[in-house]
Amino acid sequence: MGRVTQRRKVHKYVLDGSPAAQEFPIRHREDVLAVEEPLEIRLGQLSFSVTMRTPGDDFDLVAGFLVSEGIIWAPEQLVSLRFCAGEDENGVQTFNVVEAQLRPDVELPARGRNVFTSSSCGICGTDSIEAVQKSSRYSPAADPLTIPAEVLAVLPDRLREAQAVFDTTGGVHAAGLFRITDDGGVELLCLREDVGRHNAVDKVVGWALRAGMLPLTGLVLQVSGRASFELVQKAALAGIPVLAAVSAPSSLAAELAQASGMTLAGFSRGTSMNIYAGQERVTLAASNKAEDAAARVAG
Repeated sequence: MGRVTQRRKVHKYVLDGSPAAQEFPIRHREDVLAVEEPLEIRLGQLSFSVTMRTPGDDFDLVAGFLVSEGIIWAPEQLVSLRFCAGEDENGVQTFNVVEAQLRPDVELPARGRNVFTSSSCGICGTDSIEAVQKSSRYSPAADPLTIPAEVLAVLPDRLREAQAVFDTTGGVHAAGLFRITDDGGVELLCLREDVGRHNAVDKVVGWALRAGMLPLTGLVLQVSGRASFELVQKAALAGIPVLAAVSAPSSLAAELAQASGMTLAGFSRGTSMNIYAGQERVTLAASNKAEDAAARVAG
């Protein structure tokens, strides 16, 4: 797919007060933007939803979206994925319609969502919060994973290092699935980028479904933005025990994480983090525990 980024002429205003800026305050140049286009998701002949996304890894996106909607949870339930015919005004295939064929015994929704889903809000248009609080086939609460705070703290930097599209555009979110190695390090299993944070997570979950990895026990999902209710829901439905975000969670996200038995970290930025649910999974190194105890005594 060649439409992940797009070049566009821009007028750059330079206001730094330098002599060059005073002589040439407006400069003409090209900038690179992340592409945002609609993707229609069909279940057989049923038009189910339209989402705005960055093209690329669309099959992963659709598979993850179906997991997030509670429709499928195992790879054998997804028989096939294909792009449907569709052309732009120049007769070029747009690759903006994906049809999913599900196993005959998979229960289809009574109706399509028939809503426009923007890249910033994945659950807009649903009837109520209760309609998206689906019961997961997996239980993050039963996952015995523990993770040192020091390891959790390095994940934002590891995620950022792998964000090739962000490096070019500065305009996409990322989600990364990490495994804690036996020697206490971290291994990045899958990273996906998209203009929509919920799409990035769906692409990771869809990759895992298609690889036969669900539930995602013992793994950590790191996201580049905030942690919304919807992202916690997607992680819970995939059986992910730990979700970490570089920004804040919402109140409902924290409540859902607590109810689901997940660990939810926010403001994870290298030297500190806040744990909003599931603190029991996060451990401290022995030296840090001693320093922390000494600080409490001194205080």
